[in-house]
Amino acid sequence: MNYLDYVQMSTGQKIAYKIKSFFVGIPGALAALGAIIVFFFKKVFSFIGNGFKGYGSRFVQGDIATKASYLIMGLGNMAHGQIMKGIIFLACEGGYIFFMLRFGLTQLRQLYCNNVMIPSEHIIKNGVIGNDVTVMVTDELGFETTKYGDNSMKILLFSVLAILVTIFFFAVYITNTKSAFYTQQVKASGKKNITFVQEMKMFLDERFHVTMLLIPVLGLLMFTVLPIIFTIFIAFTNYDQMHQAPGKLFWWVGMQNFADVFYSNPLKSSTFGKILVWTLVWAVFATFLNYIFGIILALMINKKGIKFKALWRTIFVVTAAVPQFVTLLLMRLLLGDEGSLNLMMGTQIRFLSDPMLARITVIVVNMWVGIPYTMLITSGLLMNIPEDLYESARIDGANAVQQFTKITFPYIFFVTTPYLITTFVNNINNFNVIYLLTTGGPNATDYYQSGQTDLLVTWLYKLTVNYSDYNLAAVIGIFVFVICATGSLITFNMSKASKNEEEFS
Repeated sequence: MNYLDYVQMSTGQKIAYKIKSFFVGIPGALAALGAIIVFFFKKVFSFIGNGFKGYGSRFVQGDIATKASYLIMGLGNMAHGQIMKGIIFLACEGGYIFFMLRFGLTQLRQLYCNNVMIPSEHIIKNGVIGNDVTVMVTDELGFETTKYGDNSMKILLFSVLAILVTIFFFAVYITNTKSAFYTQQVKASGKKNITFVQEMKMFLDERFHVTMLLIPVLGLLMFTVLPIIFTIFIAFTNYDQMHQAPGKLFWWVGMQNFADVFYSNPLKSSTFGKILVWTLVWAVFATFLNYIFGIILALMINKKGIKFKALWRTIFVVTAAVPQFVTLLLMRLLLGDEGSLNLMMGTQIRFLSDPMLARITVIVVNMWVGIPYTMLITSGLLMNIPEDLYESARIDGANAVQQFTKITFPYIFFVTTPYLITTFVNNINNFNVIYLLTTGGPNATDYYQSGQTDLLVTWLYKLTVNYSDYNLAAVIGIFVFVICATGSLITFNMSKASKNEEEFS
């Protein structure tokens, strides 16, 4: 379709055309995303290949000290004048060897144990995490005591830690070989290598960005990457309420948990499908109703001729100023079956206990707490739209609706597209509104350990905190991450905010 045909469409036809174009463009966006992933892995493998190539060439071209540093870290630096830096590399190697011999290797050996007798299962399992099972023993006085065995959860967690430490050490090891070869070249050129003090001063000057990023990166590895990897591993085990550490061991089950969620366990797969559909429906309504009504509210307040604009903005901002959990708990007391609203009206409206009405209620309450945020953002954007555009449109005969559809909304949508995507992802993971209002209820017998207003994230919470089904919760967590990451990347890359970054600059 050319631009002239598009301009001649009615507003409804344009909306329908854009919706159609969005869904038609999804396969292409998926293909583009796949191409990006392929390109990424191609770059990764190319980087690894070049790394091995450089690793070998440095060894071939290196002198005796450089070659020795491949086995004993730091010797190359010490031989070429950087004593302190060489000692640090050597200390890293010694610390890693000590860590692995005293701790890491023990954990990794127990990560996959064969021929372990599990008394409660009456069979021998392969791939058990840990060797020794917790048993009851009789002491010399005839009293029964518990002899605790291995803790599968700690073994898995510490094994992941050992793997991350190994990866970090490997990076330091490669840096050691590069540094040894570089100092060799500097010395061969007749120059003097920089001292340790000079290099430390560089980390407070031209390399200060590295110094500032060091602690955040370490925190990211410890508190984000480590838990994510641990969660992924849990998804391939049978760590549930029947196999709780330290009383019982759990073991690897491969893809069984994923199969249960998608097809092999009727109750779990049915629950997953229903909750997934409701999660997406909730995310769409919770995002776009707040967005649309927030824009409308901002337009009404900013309209010329409206008096006391600051007062109206303040009134609606109060909703956002009150802590969200306070508002939600008050709404729960107000709308409960025995709540204040029903008592005042003398009714028995089941706002939070009827399945359909409860879903409508949480969407409406979310509008109450969410619209002011969109109103504030939109108000700022409306003040930045050049008045010349509106004057030109009025001269050309455009009415108020045409000005909104041609100028106001395209500008707002262009600027707020990243915010809209972020809001959609946040609503998929919106724990507070659902849990504080309905706690996921009302419950139903055809749902597995969840209620009919549960989102995937609240179901995940119940599986972990209330029922200790950590393996199933890990699968749900992985799936939520895939949905959010894929949806965000596809939607943003299809938007004008990504394709035409400087259009409204």
